[in-house]
Amino acid sequence: MKNRTKLPNVYLGVLLFLMYVPIFLVILYSFNESKLSSVWSGFSLKWYTELFRDRAIFEALGNTLILGVISSLSAGVIGTLGAFGMTKVNFKTKSAVEYVSTLPIMIPEIILGMVFMAFFSLLGLPFGMTTLILAHTAFCIPYVYMLVKARLVGMDKSLAEAALDLGASPLRVFFDITLPLLLPAIVSGMLLAFAMSIDDVIISVFVTGVNTNTLPLKIYTQLKTGVTPKINALCTLMFAATLLLCGFAAFLGRTPKHKKQEPESGRAGR
Repeated sequence: MKNRTKLPNVYLGVLLFLMYVPIFLVILYSFNESKLSSVWSGFSLKWYTELFRDRAIFEALGNTLILGVISSLSAGVIGTLGAFGMTKVNFKTKSAVEYVSTLPIMIPEIILGMVFMAFFSLLGLPFGMTTLILAHTAFCIPYVYMLVKARLVGMDKSLAEAALDLGASPLRVFFDITLPLLLPAIVSGMLLAFAMSIDDVIISVFVTGVNTNTLPLKIYTQLKTGVTPKINALCTLMFAATLLLCGFAAFLGRTPKHKKQEPESGRAGR
């Protein structure tokens, strides 16, 4: 029976409109000659020129990318080992430990930032890139942990058991069987952790140093003096880079079309 109502299509249209119109406006006003985003005064590329002359923004962007890559890689290793290790143990407080492992997602970021600041001050760590990496890794671990744990629950355990019966060591079973099966969940968790890291402002405010700046913090501090269309130009370039990466990933993920093999009877008849 066909669904005659148009409400799903209307809902999807409104959702896409609210999502993509702001992005379109950011891209449009990055080519605006006026400094005011609300006033269109002509097409111009001067804000892209100003952007490439601003070394501070690109330094902040570099710090953001370095921070995101290191924290997502660290979270990927720790979260994967943690999720895999929890499947091998069985004790009374296992559920409590798993609940504590996901607390950084549920705790408000302002409280988490204050906790990190107090903890790093207690340890005497100088605030800067090191504290940023430690803090971002800590709140990114649960994203990898939950995705890998869900993958482990649905994974066929007979494959690892068969490998053990055939004489493979537990270490080789992990690297040859378990890890390749977990790889999609690990990559998904790391990408999510990377996105959360480069988007974070609140926690970074509490744990960053005077000489270390990230792009979200740079934009946040510019809000007090006024954001110029240079930020629109930077967002446009980052959006274009994201589209290219997504297109490249889709291209690599395509399954090649194999030629159909002729049946043996057809070959024999020739």
